[in-house]
Amino acid sequence: MNGNGRVLVMDDEEMIRGMFDKILSRMGYEVESAREGSEAVSLYQKARESGRTFDAVILDLTVPGGLGGKETFEQLRDLDPEVKAIVSSGYSNDPILAKYEDYGFKGMVAKPFDFSELSRTLKAVIHDRRAV
Repeated sequence: MNGNGRVLVMDDEEMIRGMFDKILSRMGYEVESAREGSEAVSLYQKARESGRTFDAVILDLTVPGGLGGKETFEQLRDLDPEVKAIVSSGYSNDPILAKYEDYGFKGMVAKPFDFSELSRTLKAVIHDRRAV
């Protein structure tokens, strides 16, 4: 399950951000995290300006009181049409999860996470393969 690259995680739940950081770091990724979409867009922009771009972003679909995953992805795509985004949600019946590719996402991970699925999806997205 070893990987490498830089990953930006956006999730409103501190516990989930911490879990992503811990697990993805153990898998070999460098991780930065944001609480909501505006912060994620700012971090992404700063990373591009510094030449340390993210290889993938994982965006929580629903962020109460903040910019959610779909809206954040649209802003990121305006900054970088090549952004590789994975949508994440605990709401398995959301139509975006069922048809994530129709919205431009490269992959999807449902909460609660299966770590091997997360690893496979992230590797596939970073290496431009179809996520399974």
